[in-house]
Amino acid sequence: MQFKSVVEIQSAVENIAEDMNIEIVDVVFENKTGVLTIFIDTKNGVDLDTCEKFHQAIDIPLDELDPSFGAPYTLNVSSPGLDRPFKTQRDFERNLEKEVEVKLYAPLKGKKLIEGILTGFDGNSVTVKTDKDELKISLNKIAKINKAIKFE
Repeated sequence: MQFKSVVEIQSAVENIAEDMNIEIVDVVFENKTGVLTIFIDTKNGVDLDTCEKFHQAIDIPLDELDPSFGAPYTLNVSSPGLDRPFKTQRDFERNLEKEVEVKLYAPLKGKKLIEGILTGFDGNSVTVKTDKDELKISLNKIAKINKAIKFE
């Protein structure tokens, strides 16, 4: 199955998201299964009601866009989850001065998992302050970076 571009799909629903104080975090389509998933977030997090309201609000605009070129598809609206990886500049900026987990492709100073405070982002690298060091890590060395999840 073929879908229109992520940019076209996001553009079709972006104004609705802004009106509802929702951020579109990611748009993913699975060609084999015909599933289009739009991941959303808000300042206060995402609950089932928020997902349902946004799903209903974008249903008609998406039908008009015809993202699957007439083929049937399944639309999902979902929270990206607590451990979602940072993908956009906005993700990095929003998480400055917060605890993060950085998973690396290869060890750095003997570790493939670094936990610390995200103190910098310049588009090509991040700076993470750990208990012992402040490390500048190139984005191409990072397999995944996300908010640290702490259970109390």
